[in-house]
Amino acid sequence: MRRIISSLLLSATFLDAMSYATITGRLDDSAIYPATSHSFTVTVPDQYDASEPAALYLGLDGILCNAPDVIDTLIASGQMPVTIGVFLQPGVVKDSCGNILRYNRSNEFDAIDGTFARFLETELLPAVQTLKLDDGRQIKITENPDKRMIFGLSSGGIAAFAAAWNRPDLFRRVFSGCGTFVPMRGGNEIQALVRKHEPKPLKIFLQDGFSDSWNQLFGSWFAANAMLGTALEFAGYDCAFDWIEGDHSVRRATEIFTDVMTWIWTDFQSPVKSGKTGNDMLRQLLIEDSDWIKTDRQIHADTAATYPDRTMRAYRDKNSDWVRQQLFDNDGKAYADQRFYWLHSPHNNLLKTGGMSFDGDGNLWVLTDAGLQICDQNGRVRAILSLPHDFDVSTSGIIISDGMVEINGYVRALNAKSPVVGVRPDSQGQG
Repeated sequence: MRRIISSLLLSATFLDAMSYATITGRLDDSAIYPATSHSFTVTVPDQYDASEPAALYLGLDGILCNAPDVIDTLIASGQMPVTIGVFLQPGVVKDSCGNILRYNRSNEFDAIDGTFARFLETELLPAVQTLKLDDGRQIKITENPDKRMIFGLSSGGIAAFAAAWNRPDLFRRVFSGCGTFVPMRGGNEIQALVRKHEPKPLKIFLQDGFSDSWNQLFGSWFAANAMLGTALEFAGYDCAFDWIEGDHSVRRATEIFTDVMTWIWTDFQSPVKSGKTGNDMLRQLLIEDSDWIKTDRQIHADTAATYPDRTMRAYRDKNSDWVRQQLFDNDGKAYADQRFYWLHSPHNNLLKTGGMSFDGDGNLWVLTDAGLQICDQNGRVRAILSLPHDFDVSTSGIIISDGMVEINGYVRALNAKSPVVGVRPDSQGQG
């Protein structure tokens, strides 16, 4: 991966402000966002001595809400750990004369596919940690996601949420103000994913105003935020909201910023835990503290699945994210073939899929790069399970046994029901 750090970053500028030092810099020619330039500011509290990594506050669209001073005050009062602030501006592409050819903000911030989180992980934060203060202190940021927070406003708000949602191993504390959870680049899908996905270890604060509708072409910002709020509550997240009269601006977020930060960082010595979802299918499947465990067993991909009583078959549609279903008559002849199982694809491209299998209740389990998606008998995704990070679904099959699910190289205890050959599962009705 090619990374160019400009001379501006390498010759970092230092300023004094209250009891923290400030460094300004720029990251040029991203490998993930080609030809873009990102400027950023780093604030380092005087309490940081570089003997151990600091906690992280990552702010999008630069410094908002007087964040460095608020952080400094809360560190001094013991309400936050020693925290380094990184304040990122979205990318732009310029020509040789300095003219802006492309604003990359919406492309980076409004997408929900995890690309922006990968940029933060592999390009921005490594660049920040090459820096030293003028007194020789090396910038070191903790890898503990429980001590990493991300904040953004508007498109930055959805970017903050999506970064943590896609990568809770990177960020677990989120403040989103006036978040753009509307149909720009799939943001309207997030509330559905939250309801269907097994809960993730995140602590989330949402803020918006009743009159927020920045662009009515895309709908109501407040309605979208409120719907996400109800989804988070349903899914059992540690979450809080600020809904009052107001429009699409940073004003309210600034007013409540100290209180939000105090809430976000309460009990920061303890890990952020997943909650208990209201999703019936997930509640039946999930076993507390159960996660994927590595094994040596290879489970090869089977890109089709036959119903336990052999009356139907499911297989991937080659040209879409549908899974097709065909029925079999008494002579074993296929008929009534149609697209039937609808899968979620937050990446806005064809899903990568691996094996699939029916369980003993007639639900279809499909390995995808958007998670292990479980469809009911009528073809609707009702639950999504997380997969190990960077798991290659394309080479993996799935085996469902009573109390256990196996995929290539991993096993997990789940309250699953093994299919029994020749036995037809009880009907779930038309729903």
